[in-house]
Amino acid sequence: MKITSLTKRLIQCLAALALMVSGALWAADGVDLNQSPEVSGTPEGSVRMPKQQERMALNYVNQPPLIPHSVDGYQVSKNTNRCLQCHGVEHYRTTGAPRISPTHFMDAEGNVLSNVAPRRYFCLQCHVPQTDAAPIVENTFTPSKGFGN
Repeated sequence: MKITSLTKRLIQCLAALALMVSGALWAADGVDLNQSPEVSGTPEGSVRMPKQQERMALNYVNQPPLIPHSVDGYQVSKNTNRCLQCHGVEHYRTTGAPRISPTHFMDAEGNVLSNVAPRRYFCLQCHVPQTDAAPIVENTFTPSKGFGN
């Protein structure tokens, strides 16, 4: 029996579809991806997250400030950045949040950009929620003179 090129193409498409579906099921491994902050996110403008605690002192020069509130459910992806909804230059006055630093608008060569530089866009790479939790491993770090507690 001779298989026509249309039938052959249909079989190839079905095989590719089966591979994609099985790959997605394997990757999810029973996890509800809609519960992931990276997927679900926080709808724009729906939450005003007030500061939940006083800001902790910094420990060294140019330390990224710690975040004094929870970031659970914040979406920071290439398409959206929940942090900028409060800290962006368009919103910080109405939200009362500290304004994003002007240094975040400079690229690696020092050129000033009209938007947040790509290397500074993913806030949670440097800024982390503050906590007074005990260190997981022994830590002998002492703050720079004039910094810290």
